[in-house]
Amino acid sequence: MSERDVAIITGAASGIGLATARRLAQAGYLVVTCDLNPAPLPLPENWSAHLLGDVCRMEDLRHLVANAKALGKITCLVNNAGIGMVKEVEEVTETDWDRCLDINLKAAFFASQLVLPEMRRAGGGSIINVASNAGLLPRAHDPVYSISKQALVGLTRSLALCLSRDRVRVNAVCPGPVCDTGMINADLDRAPDREEAEQMFINASPLASAFGRMITPAEVAESIAYLASPAACLVTGTAIAIDGGKSLGVPPR
Repeated sequence: MSERDVAIITGAASGIGLATARRLAQAGYLVVTCDLNPAPLPLPENWSAHLLGDVCRMEDLRHLVANAKALGKITCLVNNAGIGMVKEVEEVTETDWDRCLDINLKAAFFASQLVLPEMRRAGGGSIINVASNAGLLPRAHDPVYSISKQALVGLTRSLALCLSRDRVRVNAVCPGPVCDTGMINADLDRAPDREEAEQMFINASPLASAFGRMITPAEVAESIAYLASPAACLVTGTAIAIDGGKSLGVPPR
């Protein structure tokens, strides 16, 4: 085992997770990722392994952490795996609820629990949870998704308090809408007019509207890289909105 810093990223086959894996590998981390789907090949330098696995299964999470531990010091965990759920309150089934909360919240907690002993041994680390602007601003069209992301922001703050004595920092990024992600692409594919639907996403964020485009996965990855870096060594318990101002309130006409 080397003394290199290792970063674990869940949900890294596409979108924000993929951009983050590339960015942290570029920053010098040895990167170990997982997803239900394969990552695009070839993997860049320092991206050491991509495992097929389900973050809702403790066995798969343990396997992920064991593979990372074999490479070096686990000092970064990015809990990025997540799903959307666009359903009205009365349409949500118990299965829907369990799936959304398990993937978006429970997996982040137990992945954090599993890396904590390794981060303690390393003298500290950084856990970054990928929430959503729905974690800052309740939304009527996807209430269970919003609940899961608000709970993830709450988890971030609670763990930040619990783990500060171990020099383990816990922060969240709250992006959206972000182009070229599985969640957004699925929404656009369902829309009768894809171009019109994309423009609606852009118009929902005042700054995105001013730029005439959505946020990119690479821009979210830059904020994650900052939170993982020594430059953020005293930053913990934050939830950074990367949403073009969408969570600020009603934009000017």
